[in-house]
Amino acid sequence: MSTRKSEHRDALPTHRQWLASAMNSIFTAAFFSILRALDLQGGRSKRWTLKKVVYASLLMAFHSPRALTDRFEEARAAWVKMFPGAKRPGKSYQGFVKARRRIPGKVLRAIKRHLRDHHRRIAQDYWRRSGWEVFSVDGTRVEVPRTKANQKALGCAGRKKSGPQLSLTCLYHLGTGLPWAWQIGPGTESEQVHLRGMLDELPEGSLLVADAGFTGFELLTALLERKVNFLVRMGSNRKLLKGLEDVRVETHGEEVWFWPKKQQSKAPPLRLRLIRIEQPRRSPVCLVTNVLDRRALTDQQIRQFYRRRWSQEVFYRSFKRTLGHYQMRSGSPEEARRELDWAMMAYLLMGLLSVEALIQAGYDPWAWSPAASLRIIRRVLAGHGRLGRARDLRVLLAKAVKDRYVRTGPKDAQNYPRKKTERPPGSPKIHEATEKEKACAKRIYENMKAA
Repeated sequence: MSTRKSEHRDALPTHRQWLASAMNSIFTAAFFSILRALDLQGGRSKRWTLKKVVYASLLMAFHSPRALTDRFEEARAAWVKMFPGAKRPGKSYQGFVKARRRIPGKVLRAIKRHLRDHHRRIAQDYWRRSGWEVFSVDGTRVEVPRTKANQKALGCAGRKKSGPQLSLTCLYHLGTGLPWAWQIGPGTESEQVHLRGMLDELPEGSLLVADAGFTGFELLTALLERKVNFLVRMGSNRKLLKGLEDVRVETHGEEVWFWPKKQQSKAPPLRLRLIRIEQPRRSPVCLVTNVLDRRALTDQQIRQFYRRRWSQEVFYRSFKRTLGHYQMRSGSPEEARRELDWAMMAYLLMGLLSVEALIQAGYDPWAWSPAASLRIIRRVLAGHGRLGRARDLRVLLAKAVKDRYVRTGPKDAQNYPRKKTERPPGSPKIHEATEKEKACAKRIYENMKAA
């Protein structure tokens, strides 16, 4: 090989430098200047600057599920290749953990807010679907090691003899198929409590789609106060009223009222629209929404949005199984939370890079395959040459699309021994409002008008 060819080859950016360039396009130098201004504690060594801690935390989440020290060594080695000539990070995993522990909460919130802003920018026309900003919400649990500290702090929320867990509740953007915001807590914490903590992250006027676990009267009232519309499934554990007529708004479809007895002396009833989706050989799916005008939110849109809510379950499967984050590896509850938090940020980063590339290539974001993107990123981090002659990482990620073949049979395995079979929610109980309930509602409305 001639000297000129050798020098030209050495001058070309490596695959790992493609990833560095892509990450730098989101986490710019100006953004890190803002973070350093917020990081009043400081105290990190020159070996572990804020940028090095952030990048190492994200890179660790992309590697295969192994011991944390192994992931750290692989991430550090990748960082050295991504930024040749830069001062290398420290070699000690404990030093890295101590540096990450000193990052204040407001810096982490600023990073998540920055990712949300970038998410909104790259979505373009896919930010809205059928004229709506649509989000869904759901929760899952993530296993953690059975150490004494984890058992004491997190408790056990699963079956008998199961280990400690973390609870993860996520707001998921149905326009792009990417997570929007999330809350992490002990496995015993309620999903509704987590959602209450994320209400400020929902844009005003958006539509939140949820299953039967998010039907608390106080929660739905809080959504209305936040000016967020909702579409939720009502199960057989809920009672709805009919006959509390109020003709101020024209409605189409079946009108019902949600007013638990405990709230009848405290708050006015929630006026809702009931939609039934018939299913063969199953009880109908009963949904309620506060959008009373059928022209603003049609029955067809409701079916479409609720059907797409299932994609959040697929997201959890990709996050926990494809990326291998079904179990955290940290022995302390604080570090387990940090590990899960950074893993979610890494998934979002991978999704943002991929969805942006897909949109630029003319694809719908729903065509994205997280498994294909992860294979590409892992090959880039490993320095494999089986990446073709692409010019940069986005050219590769634009090809990370789902298979288009038509399935001829069921996807799930038959007689899977550990398959969780939960009974689907039934239909809510609907009865006519009593004279006492009508009088109570009339009194509340009169007091509201007088005020």
